[in-house]
Amino acid sequence: MPKVEVPGFEPFETTEGTKLVLALEDNGIDILHRCGGKAKCTTCRVEVHQGDFEPPGEKELAKSLEEGCRLSCQIRVTSDVKVTPKMTVSSTGMDPGPRPEK
Repeated sequence: MPKVEVPGFEPFETTEGTKLVLALEDNGIDILHRCGGKAKCTTCRVEVHQGDFEPPGEKELAKSLEEGCRLSCQIRVTSDVKVTPKMTVSSTGMDPGPRPEK
């Protein structure tokens, strides 16, 4: 099973093919996902430090994300990765939003 590392948290394993946003949330990381995983709001973006994900799709490319960032609702974990969420419930005080679909 792939390992996910997030600075400040214990590394954890997740099932291969899990959406990154769900892997993070299910392991105690309070990432935002205000639009429910529809790639509309960019609140679930993460900075990718290590690891590979599939190339960005049209929805991600349309968001003009900063270099090294991806939308965690649009990518699936297939190998070991290290990421940092850009926005969390605790850092913004916002409601996380509806849970994204699997």
